Amino acid sequence: MLLNERGNHFLGLHVLADDDPRWGRDPVAMTRDACAAGAPVVQLRTKYATDSQTLEWARAIRTITRDAGARFVVNDRFDIAMLAEADGVHLGQGDLPPNALPIDVRRQLSIGRSTHTPAQLEATRDEGVDYVAFGPVFGTASKDSEYSERGLEALRSAVALVAPRPLIAIGGIRQRHLPDLREAGVGGFAVISVVAAASDPVAAARDLIATFAGSEA
Repeated sequence: MLLNERGNHFLGLHVLADDDPRWGRDPVAMTRDACAAGAPVVQLRTKYATDSQTLEWARAIRTITRDAGARFVVNDRFDIAMLAEADGVHLGQGDLPPNALPIDVRRQLSIGRSTHTPAQLEATRDEGVDYVAFGPVFGTASKDSEYSERGLEALRSAVALVAPRPLIAIGGIRQRHLPDLREAGVGGFAVISVVAAASDPVAAARDLIATFAGSEA
């Protein structure tokens, strides 16, 4: 399968289900909400949990996403992604480089890669990744980052640099930003707080999906 064909399985809304205590819900509950809204991709990200707890969550999320027809990605940990039979692993700049992963991992899992600079974007050409995330496009308080807000012009350049693989926008994204993201040519976008902190997470995710789809017209 061509890289961009695998990447096209990860278009649209990526809901990050994480274990930040601010949300008051665990990643499994967050996944149920995301799938109830019709989110096409759920990504598990843990910062506080043990490996055994992360694996337990990952297996539960795999069941929920499979039943919903959604893709499931594990952040950082290809070993947990493999054990949970996830669809993909998402690697940051501080993780193992994608082309260092064992061949059986690369055959089983699609690979996403976080990027923040033109040099990192260009490096993905030789890393064999299936989709590329770029940001923070806007300012964000959901995740500590050494990188400042990238902005829409940098996002447009990033889309061109990684084509034909899809680019996923990350960082501070709100519903009002979605028409601009679509105009910039992104294949999808990832959110945390706009869904996790919403009074009605299912409705919030549905609104994001509908707005992004509507901006295609």
